[in-house]
Amino acid sequence: MRALVFESGGAAVRDLPRPALRRGFARVRVLLSGICNTDLELKRGYHGFSGIPGHEFVGVVEGPVSSPFLGRRVVGEINLACGRCDWCAKGLGRHCPRRTVLGIRGHPGAHAEWLTLPGVNLRAVPDDVSDEEAVFVEPLAAACEILDQVAVAQGTRAAVLGPGKLGRLAAAVLRLAGADVALLGRESRAKAASFDLVVEATGSPAGIARALALVRPRGTVVWKSTHNAPARFDAAPLVVNEVTVVGSRCGRFEPALELLKSRRVDVRPLVSGIFPLGNAVRALREAGRSGVLKILLRP
Repeated sequence: MRALVFESGGAAVRDLPRPALRRGFARVRVLLSGICNTDLELKRGYHGFSGIPGHEFVGVVEGPVSSPFLGRRVVGEINLACGRCDWCAKGLGRHCPRRTVLGIRGHPGAHAEWLTLPGVNLRAVPDDVSDEEAVFVEPLAAACEILDQVAVAQGTRAAVLGPGKLGRLAAAVLRLAGADVALLGRESRAKAASFDLVVEATGSPAGIARALALVRPRGTVVWKSTHNAPARFDAAPLVVNEVTVVGSRCGRFEPALELLKSRRVDVRPLVSGIFPLGNAVRALREAGRSGVLKILLRP
């Protein structure tokens, strides 16, 4: 099969063996995969990654024949938990210390013609949700995770830093929850210490310092960005203003699928381009350009 491979800071499309089908796993033929900022950071060296990246996808299950999803379109939770530890017993497999992560840590990713995932990770895609919409389930779920972590009431004054893909999804989810949302770019001006909630989704190490400058005393910062370079900031405002900082990562897929099915969130305007998998290296360059939103790969 063809796959995008990262190695030693470089990227290339290579021919590789199709992934073997293990017990309890399903083989998925990828229909579309999405390039996200984490992929770009992995190429820069985040997590010392090498292999096939990609964790946003929609595909069709081609095996095993016993799979309840056989022949159906699916998306997949990206964390492969052990299923045996205390975290897994609490339903928190996303934090399993033995987990691997699709396209990020120890498990080949979605920028390929095929991938494998445990059957328990798969979720069926409703018939009236297109491939181009379904590929956004994983990042939309990450945006929905904010509501599982932080109480958002009607009229909550919220700022989302970073008008990229995740930032726009987070802003949409917060608005549906009743928040008064300002989506702020690098040049946007806002009064310091004026927001009850600030979501940091810039993808930049500098984003957290700005978030702390904008949140009110005893407000909350939700920190979404992952990046290869470490964040360096003055923590004094965090302590003096008694700010709550919440790290926020993956989310449940069910709320995201429902938002897409009900058309309460429209992700289609976020697609900036679709490239053949064979042109994945060029697609990566395009995805890294300023102002470009979601770039998709089609095997």
